Formats: sequence, C-alpha cells, structure tokens
Amino acid sequence: MSDAAKWYVVHTYSGYENKVASSIEKAVENRKLHDLIQAVNIPTETVTEVKDGKSREVERKLFPGYVLVKMVMTDETWYLVRNTRGCTGFVGQDKSGGSKPIPLTDDEIAAMGVEKREIEVNYAPGDSVRVIDGALAGFIGVVSSVEADKNKVNVTVSMFGRETPVELELDQVETLDE
Repeated sequence: MSDAAKWYVVHTYSGYENKVASSIEKAVENRKLHDLIQAVNIPTETVTEVKDGKSREVERKLFPGYVLVKMVMTDETWYLVRNTRGCTGFVGQDKSGGSKPIPLTDDEIAAMGVEKREIEVNYAPGDSVRVIDGALAGFIGVVSSVEADKNKVNVTVSMFGRETPVELELDQVETLDE
C-alpha cells in the first residue's frame, strides 16, 4: 500500500455511533479489508453516576456523533465508510466529497487516548537523568518517582542553588550515560 493507516474522524447521526461502527466492522469482515481498515473506535469514558442515592458506573461517549476509523485511505475504503448507513461523512472533507479527508495528527490521537504509546522507561527512583524537552531542557536531576500508567515522572532538579521538584512526561527525560 502507498502509506500507513491513519486515524480519521467519521461524523454520524446522533445515537448511531454503535450502529455505524458495527456496520463498518461487518463490511470489513465480509470484504476481507482487514489490511486497509484496521480499527474502529468509539471513545468512551466510565463515569460514576449517583441517582436516587445509588451510585453506578456508566459508560459515556466522549464525542457523541463521531466514530474514529484507522484506515489506509483508498477510493474503496473511502466509499465503504462514506456510504455506511448512519454516516454523514468524514470530518475535514468538503460536502461534495471531492477532496480526501484530513487524518488526525499523532498529538491529537495521544490527547484523545485512542492509541496508547508505549514508552520504555529505563530509569528508576534515585537515578540521575537529563531533561531533554521542555522549558528545563539541559537540566540534570534525580528521579523521585515514576508513574508509567499516567505518563509522569517526578524529578528533583537543582535550580539557582535550590532543589526543585518537577513533574515531567516520561519521554522528556533520559538517563545519564556513565
């Protein structure tokens, strides 16, 4: 194929998100297009709802009326998704359907939590690290804690003669080579 699969946003009628997603998945299965349409996702969050004094967990859609599709954009895949019942079109495409839709950027995908990026952490509390990104780039500090599930690392950096705790993302620091 010409290029790798990218995430696209598909606009649906309100309340039709699950129907559109299952229809796309069924069409992919029937036409054996697994290599072109790789994933269909409806971003949701679990919320605790209190009603009549009873609390229960409810799954809510983060973006009602939208479905995310990871696919290689070809005429065939565009036509399949665009003509799915309940789908009104791609986000980032003109109404005539003449231009190809614009895929989501890696930053947008990470912000939505659609795809989890695996970051290999080769440092632990007590290790010396160098900050390689952000406002403190170039500073050296000591790791105080690592929260891999939250993509955070707490580092104590010496600034102006004072020890200052700083919270950074895991990929903003690297170990010092001895």
